[in-house]
Amino acid sequence: MKKFDLNIEKVLEHWTIPHALREIIANALDESNLTNTKEPLIFKDEDNKWHIKDFGRGLKYEHLTQNENIEKTENPDKVIGKFGVGLKDALATFDRRNVEILIQSKYSDITIKKLSKGDFDDLVTLHAIVNSPTNPNLVGTDFILTGLKDDDIEKAKDFFLLYSGEKMIEKTKYGELIENKKNRSRIYVNGICIAEEDNLLFSYNITSTTKKLRQSLNRERTNVGRSAYTDRVKSILLECKSPTFARKLVDDLQKIQTGIYHDELQWVDVQLHACKILSSKDKKVMFLSAYDLMDGGKYLSYAKEEGIRIITVPDSLANKLETSKDLDGNNFRNLETYALEWNEHFEFDIVKVNQLTAKEKEIFKYKDTIVSWFPKKSNLINDIVISNSMRPDNYTGNDALGLWEPSTKRIIIKRSQLKNIQSFAGTLVHELVHAHTNTDDNTIEFENELTEMLGKLSTLILESSNPVKPKSMLKRLLNK
Repeated sequence: MKKFDLNIEKVLEHWTIPHALREIIANALDESNLTNTKEPLIFKDEDNKWHIKDFGRGLKYEHLTQNENIEKTENPDKVIGKFGVGLKDALATFDRRNVEILIQSKYSDITIKKLSKGDFDDLVTLHAIVNSPTNPNLVGTDFILTGLKDDDIEKAKDFFLLYSGEKMIEKTKYGELIENKKNRSRIYVNGICIAEEDNLLFSYNITSTTKKLRQSLNRERTNVGRSAYTDRVKSILLECKSPTFARKLVDDLQKIQTGIYHDELQWVDVQLHACKILSSKDKKVMFLSAYDLMDGGKYLSYAKEEGIRIITVPDSLANKLETSKDLDGNNFRNLETYALEWNEHFEFDIVKVNQLTAKEKEIFKYKDTIVSWFPKKSNLINDIVISNSMRPDNYTGNDALGLWEPSTKRIIIKRSQLKNIQSFAGTLVHELVHAHTNTDDNTIEFENELTEMLGKLSTLILESSNPVKPKSMLKRLLNK
């Protein structure tokens, strides 16, 4: 038998048994990662003793020193631990909480006991008692613990992603995005929990640590400050490309207007990245600001009828979407781009003259008279037709009453305008001005041209040599 003084100067008195078990499990997982051996076993034997057993190289008493482990230092993104201090803290906690421990490997059997320190009988410290191995052929290290409750083991395992039951959504070069199923958000480093957050949408397992994060991983491995891992969390988010990730983030994005959303949405570049993914993976989405949602008119109704999902985004993001492309290099669909798409595929429901009612036919006959009021230009207008359906106009979002179509040189008028001569004549005159002046609605140019054309029309009507007297014609127009 040999005595090994553990020289524990400061005991972590608030540590519970699960905290101590966490260190044993962490060391076992480290050994599995470093030696590429199978996952450690955690089980209770028939004598109600709990075992934490790895299949690595076996523990030596030298590992109980508080020296820095060079092998772990050289692999910071492969292992959890770094110093022997974690194991020593665990042994001290077991002693304080009356848990018996036996550590077996092919090198030795180790127990712990309080003994006098060297020749100083009045000074008692915790010692490791090192005996010859019970099983010199044992593979790995077996920690055997007596006096544990099953709940102690469950709480200890809960520190680890491996045993949490949480599902990985996506793996990136910086770490893993984890689905938050237990209404808690956790930050893991190489699979061990270092912090819990109240208002994150996801959990994260950081596998590529930064210098700042490594320096912040304290002796207790708990309550690490957010500033230490924020950069890595953001890096993981910006590397993710899965539709599941994008949908969850975009769903949360729509809650910004209410003020109830998760902290990941504070980063506009993360918002933009999620929209890029969703736009690339789901072709039936449209991104609108709150103003667009209120002013969308018919196009918004058409989009909903087509089953297009409306994503409401903040104004700051909406502005970025206008100048950005999705992952496929395409523009984001907003109200303007959707209107262009819709109009490109729109087909008029043209009504033949013989399908009109008698009253509609009577009113429609006035088209030639109205056209004659305008200056004659050869081949300017090929046809004037009636349609049941019309495209929405670009200003109110409601169905247009009339349309001048330069590509076909035809004027199309909505059938409802044949309800009376005043509606039909007003719409036809409006579209004839477009045809003759080549100007757009709601422009100063159009207003000037319309005013000038009205003056010309007034002159033509008043001075017309038409058999119908000007005054009687005006009277009929006003009374129809």
